[in-house]
Amino acid sequence: MQQIESIKEWGGYLKRYTHESEACACTMTFSVYLPPQAETQKVPALYWLSGLTCTDDNFRVKAGAQRYAAEHGIALIIPDTSPRGDEIPDVPERYDLGKGAGFYVNATQAPWDKNYQMYAYVTEELVSLVEANFPVLAGVKSIAGHSMGGHGALIVALKNPQAYRSVSAFSPICNPIHGAWGQGCFTAYLGSNQADWQTYDATCLVQAGARVPDILIDQGTGDEFLTEEQLLPENFKAACEQAGQSLTLRMQDGYDHGYHFIGTFIGEHIAWHAKALKV
Repeated sequence: MQQIESIKEWGGYLKRYTHESEACACTMTFSVYLPPQAETQKVPALYWLSGLTCTDDNFRVKAGAQRYAAEHGIALIIPDTSPRGDEIPDVPERYDLGKGAGFYVNATQAPWDKNYQMYAYVTEELVSLVEANFPVLAGVKSIAGHSMGGHGALIVALKNPQAYRSVSAFSPICNPIHGAWGQGCFTAYLGSNQADWQTYDATCLVQAGARVPDILIDQGTGDEFLTEEQLLPENFKAACEQAGQSLTLRMQDGYDHGYHFIGTFIGEHIAWHAKALKV
């Protein structure tokens, strides 16, 4: 692991690292914000998963989350969204497949299966790396994300209910097996058997019995991808209601899909996670 950046802000430090990933078989980059409390004690961690076309840089620069993380004494862990490098398979003409579009699944189909193991990377390798090298409390963590990363946060929490204290999302892709983005990536990464897709679909997971204590979702009503039926929060809401899964879905009037929306409500999300993390 090599530190490539360190910036002091809000009394803590925003750091950036590269390391050789076994899961993704390439050099991966991630960022960590350590709040000022981490100088004297171990702190809980909030993992943030970003959306299509993003790297670890988008959230840490645009969301303004570090201020609230410092206030509550929470470390932010911000991975990249896909494997990277000249040898990594990609479809350069498409923003929704390949680099920047790992979709937080473990690919099973060639040529993607060698490197696109983002589910294993986020849930296993990165957690082990962070807990071994930073002043964070082992096992005391929550997860959140945006768009494709909101999908990632939901499935990670639902598939590992004992591992995460809380989960929230902004504009998540809630039912990817019925959206164009999800169908394109799932076909490429997982093959044509839709039973395999369902194991990475939050709506299907709830229908199959997966449960967490509560879920917080903020969705803007002015989101262009909502009207294009890429996100489908209504399907997820219906599944949660039928299954008795607690869900707080807030439709925020006029907000779009971008980071102005996230920046408006990120403080509320971090405060919500802080309660679950008992900070």
